[in-house]
Amino acid sequence: MYIKRNLEETILRYLNAPEIIAVVGPRQAGKTSLVSHLFEGLKGAVLLSFEDQRILGLFEKNIDDFITAYVRGNRYLFIDEFQYAHSGGKLLKYIYDTQKIKIVISGSSAIDLTVRATKYLVGRILIFQLYPFDFREYVSATDEAAAKLLDVYRENIDFTRESTTSIPKSVHAILLKHYEDYLLFGGYPRVVLEQNRTSKKELLRNIYNTYFLREVRDILGLIDDYKLSNLIQGLALQIGNLIEYNELSRLSEYSFSSVKKYINFFEKTYICRRVRPYYTNKRTEIVKNPKIFFFDAGLRNSVVNDFRPLRERNDAGALAENGIAMEAIKKEYQLNFWRDKKKHEVDFIVSMGEDRRIAVESRRYATVYDLRILATIKNAYPSMPTFLSYCETDGSIKGNGGAFPAYLF
Repeated sequence: MYIKRNLEETILRYLNAPEIIAVVGPRQAGKTSLVSHLFEGLKGAVLLSFEDQRILGLFEKNIDDFITAYVRGNRYLFIDEFQYAHSGGKLLKYIYDTQKIKIVISGSSAIDLTVRATKYLVGRILIFQLYPFDFREYVSATDEAAAKLLDVYRENIDFTRESTTSIPKSVHAILLKHYEDYLLFGGYPRVVLEQNRTSKKELLRNIYNTYFLREVRDILGLIDDYKLSNLIQGLALQIGNLIEYNELSRLSEYSFSSVKKYINFFEKTYICRRVRPYYTNKRTEIVKNPKIFFFDAGLRNSVVNDFRPLRERNDAGALAENGIAMEAIKKEYQLNFWRDKKKHEVDFIVSMGEDRRIAVESRRYATVYDLRILATIKNAYPSMPTFLSYCETDGSIKGNGGAFPAYLF
């Protein structure tokens, strides 16, 4: 079953442009399904996978024979699992420079890991990120009627002015149920389409185990990956908080420098993302320590082995905050947080393009008191709109400032 992705229309716009198209993202995010769907509608196209060692060997050792077998006579060349090619950048440039064919590749790591030696492709490649489902894609795959409701109420949000977005209780109940499931099980397509909750958990464990077998052992060549597993678990317990490097070093038995190196690797292989502080005044604002968030909440919950409902867990606020981060990352907004040296803090500064920024404070359960937290950043940045994001509320926030249910972000 193919679920239409937001990225599909963007790629179609560039399908007749000369540049190589690279679709990168985490394993099992749907890249193969997307590439196969694009391939099916084209004439004169060939689809290959570098998981096939014979094809990969021909590409790496006999590029001219590869061209004879798969390139000449075709208009489109699709290559899945391109990260297995060790000299990929240089060989792609050779095909691009000598053959008239549109090339589309996909890979399960950031572009500099998927295409080794990217320096050869400067000016020749367009890079697109495919993440697990965002919330709109999630709802579309599970409940078409709810997706229509989500679209209607998202259209009514205006992030240029501070107002409270009102949702009828009946609609809120429908959308919140989906959103809480999304915060528990995440957006990996196979997990979303699986209805049995026990099977969802098993699929997430398999995704995590496959990550260690493929990305960790193949790219890093680590045998003592239990240390890396401890590091990921430590990060999963720190979501929404400033990264405690010393604590992570103690948990993982890695040095401080190794902890930083492997967090960088986790970012490039789509496990987690560091979010850095927003500041304009180094004297009064925090400028260095980043926070950590996971690309997928389901994978994070699998790491800590906790799938309890939000109301039953102590980390519900952190999960709600991670939900806002996931959506911002998938929309490719620039994301920061704000904290001054008096420890006043706002969860997110979201740069939405065209030099437009908003401040967002995230809560699972919001009261009017939480709106007052935004007053501090309002004093520092009077022209920046401020909003409270929530899953549930006691109703006291209505009419008292900018606020919206988290699923509308």
